[in-house]
Amino acid sequence: MAFITVNNNESIESALRRFKRKVISEEIIKDLKKHAHFIPPGQKAKLKSQNARKRNRRRFRSQRPMGTGPQRPGSGPAPAGR
Repeated sequence: MAFITVNNNESIESALRRFKRKVISEEIIKDLKKHAHFIPPGQKAKLKSQNARKRNRRRFRSQRPMGTGPQRPGSGPAPAGR
């Protein structure tokens, strides 16, 4: 729970801005959205592994030099001769 103390000479607008910043920093809204509806355990595990794959792909993207990815059939140079 986010608590702030309002000073005597502080305006309501500035106190509200401080409160909003504190709510964002404590990730209260994110947690509220996560618990807004029930997700079955199987679906939750699937979502967790999907996010891990995405995170790893993003992390290793900068380490891999360009052009060294998996080769797909038909993506190479055209065959000579015909």
